[in-house]
Amino acid sequence: MLIKIYREHPNPKEITKVVRTLQEGGLVIYPTDTLYAIGCDALNVRAVEEICRIKGVDPRKSNLSIICYDLSNISEYAKVSNAAFKLMKQHLPGAFTFILPTSSELPKIYKSRREIGVRIPAHPVARELVRSLGHPLLTMSVHYSDEEPEYATDPELIHEKYEHLVDIVIDGGHGDTEGSTVINCTSGEFEITRQGKGICRLP
Repeated sequence: MLIKIYREHPNPKEITKVVRTLQEGGLVIYPTDTLYAIGCDALNVRAVEEICRIKGVDPRKSNLSIICYDLSNISEYAKVSNAAFKLMKQHLPGAFTFILPTSSELPKIYKSRREIGVRIPAHPVARELVRSLGHPLLTMSVHYSDEEPEYATDPELIHEKYEHLVDIVIDGGHGDTEGSTVINCTSGEFEITRQGKGICRLP
C-alpha cells in the first residue's frame, strides 16, 4: 500500500493508519531527513527479525538503530553520558546516528552488540510516527545503488520494489541519496565512523 503523507502537515488520519499497522507488527517504509528507511515497532522482536531477514543483517554482528521522538526518552533505551547528551543536543534533530551503550529496556535482540544507534531525524513524518506510536521505530535505510538511485529516492519506485515485502510505503516526497553521519559515543573519545549528510566538529 502506498500512502501519501505531506512533510509540511502530516495528516493525522494517515499517521493513525500507519501506526495501527506498526502496532500489529507490520513493516513500513518511511521518509527521513536522509535516505528512505524501512522500519517497524522497535520493541516487536518478530518484526525486527523480519526486517533483519529482508536486509540480510545479523543483529549479533551489526548494530541496530532506532528513531526516537526527542532527547527526553533516549535514556530509556540507551546510556547517555553528559558529554554525549551535550553533543546530541547540539545536533538533533538532524542527519546523525549516535552509537550508544544499550540500556536494559531494549529486547534481547539488541543486546548482542551492547550498542544501539539512535536517530532523531529532522523530518516531521518520521517523528510523528514515533510520537504517535509511543516508543521508537527500528530503522534501516532502503538499499541504495549508484546504478539505480531512483529506487531509493522515488517513493513510487520504492513501492514497486518493496510492495510484497512491507505493508506500507509512505510517499513523503523525493528522498535523499546520502545517509546520516555516524558518531560512536561508546567510549570517552568520540569518533565519526561514517561521514554522511550531517556536519559535526567533535569536541
